[in-house]
Amino acid sequence: MARPSKYKKEMCDILIDEMKQGASIEEVAAVLDLSKATIYDWSNEESPRYNKEFSNALKRGVELSQYWWMRQGRVNLQNKDFNYTGWYMNMKNRFGWKDKNETEVKGDITTRQLIIE
Repeated sequence: MARPSKYKKEMCDILIDEMKQGASIEEVAAVLDLSKATIYDWSNEESPRYNKEFSNALKRGVELSQYWWMRQGRVNLQNKDFNYTGWYMNMKNRFGWKDKNETEVKGDITTRQLIIE
């Protein structure tokens, strides 16, 4: 027999409120007294524990957290005491920012040479 779910509707509001302030999924898990695995399980459509309301709140929360962090970088452009290295590393690690884009080309490449006589 499975344990009853810890899910409560108000968890979605708490998640949104925390992530509006830049919180990570790990921080939200701690505030909600859940494991990170539970958060991912509730937001995984393939899981029997999937919860659409929670999943939508998490997706929105991640967006709001990224917006908060982006704003921190923008509003601190003139602040010499702002730690841009830490901010940028956060953006790379949490939101997938990259220093450069790489494109991989697969298959055969044929070149033609134009000869003018």
